[in-house]
Amino acid sequence: MKADNNKRSEDAVMDFKLTEEQELLQDSVSRMVRTEIEPRLKRHDATKPLPKQTMLEIYGILAEMGLTAPRLPASVGGGEMKMLDYGLAFEQLPPVIAISLISHECTIARIHAEGGAEHVSALLPDLIAGRKICCTGSTEPNTGSDPRGIQTRLTDLGDECSVSGAKMWITNGTISDVMIATCSTGRGEHGATVMQRVLIERDKSPYEAREIPVLGFKQGHLSEMSLNDCRVPKCNVLGQGGDAARILQSTWVGNRPLLGLCAVNMAQKALDLAIAYAQVRKQFDEPIGRKQLVQGRLADIATAITTSRLLCYHALSTIDDGGRADGTSAMAKRYATTACAEAISLAMQVHGAMGVAEETGLEQLYRDVRMLPIPDGTNEILTLIMGRELTGINAIRPDTRAPRLAAE
Repeated sequence: MKADNNKRSEDAVMDFKLTEEQELLQDSVSRMVRTEIEPRLKRHDATKPLPKQTMLEIYGILAEMGLTAPRLPASVGGGEMKMLDYGLAFEQLPPVIAISLISHECTIARIHAEGGAEHVSALLPDLIAGRKICCTGSTEPNTGSDPRGIQTRLTDLGDECSVSGAKMWITNGTISDVMIATCSTGRGEHGATVMQRVLIERDKSPYEAREIPVLGFKQGHLSEMSLNDCRVPKCNVLGQGGDAARILQSTWVGNRPLLGLCAVNMAQKALDLAIAYAQVRKQFDEPIGRKQLVQGRLADIATAITTSRLLCYHALSTIDDGGRADGTSAMAKRYATTACAEAISLAMQVHGAMGVAEETGLEQLYRDVRMLPIPDGTNEILTLIMGRELTGINAIRPDTRAPRLAAE
């Protein structure tokens, strides 16, 4: 009996050690960032969006690493990566590039899932190779967390369709060559909005886009899109009417822990800076790193980073295992973005006055991390998703219920 108990105990041990292949993947991406991507970022003004040509160069580099289509099978040029492995690579990327990559690669995944053979053969090669850039337009000036409030109208005109409306807060909008727009075709029999997604190729169906000045990620491209009777071929209507919300939800679940890892990336940089500063900065004739309060702050920062990283890895692993990850995904993003923002703030405090100086880079991390609680579900919405998974009661839409999970 004792031997059996020991055997069960051994089987239950969780191995947190990365495999040799995973460590190699992390090292390869980290080296690529240092040698190929960061020099390109530094060549341009840190307060202005990067030129499209620079973004295309970066996407070409990401393509060589298999990161432009990591969720797609190798048979169509994808990286065929597990979500955890993708997360390990994603965490190494500069967050402003990682945010752009999410928009690009998720749009590619949606084209593969919902498009016809003609779309896959005509568009995916250039998008996967990084020769073209794409985006998804879902949110609108008056529609954010509730996609059923979409007002952009898709009108059937026979051989073609017309798209009219506005999209807001769209990553990659101004530099995009291809966009998937979530539209409304009217109301269903129960009065709910029927959503439909349509593929828009900019050179054939021009649309307008402008940059939105924002607090952080200033080298990125957060855009407002204008679609005024934009004509598209009828064959560019994707999927089946009404399934847009389901497709959006499946990608959001994977994106949330990835965004959490963006926050981890920034908090780790802040910790590294704080440790180095605490070792050389002297007050009262000794390094401030000798002070108990400073060591306490460093310990709190390190704890926030470790717990955030593990929660995000857990959510991605749950997806790989085929489990229901709605709750763990929401938990990971909500916790990581909050904990890592506080960690960066603590790192600034360790630096004293230097913490608010531009030269340390901490103020940029502080601005950038504040951008993360918004996309793919605000913290308020993520809290309600977690509550729904725990209780089986939907507080977002009180007339619907979700199956309660025994554990995640």
